[in-house]
Amino acid sequence: MKRVAQVVGVHPGKADEYRELHRAVPEPVIDRLRRSHIANYSIHLLGDRLFSYFEYHGDDLAADLALMAEDPATQEWWRLTAPCQRPVEEAAPGEWWASAEQVFLME
Repeated sequence: MKRVAQVVGVHPGKADEYRELHRAVPEPVIDRLRRSHIANYSIHLLGDRLFSYFEYHGDDLAADLALMAEDPATQEWWRLTAPCQRPVEEAAPGEWWASAEQVFLME
């Protein structure tokens, strides 16, 4: 299992819209996440930043994320959520959600 933590910014004035969208995530989007071997997925808001965490239980995260990006329901979901987000300054060029380094784990 691989733990993944990521950060993205929230555009000013878009936090409430982002919260509202996530009160009813479409079931096809949830299903695609599960079929992509993603579990224990959560998103947290602090100030103007969103922090996400998920556990990946597959063998090829890049391939599973590519399949997710090709999914029409997921594309529509991202069309709704993307206007609320902005990459953080720590993001690599072309990176939307910036990956965070794990510095501690207690199991």
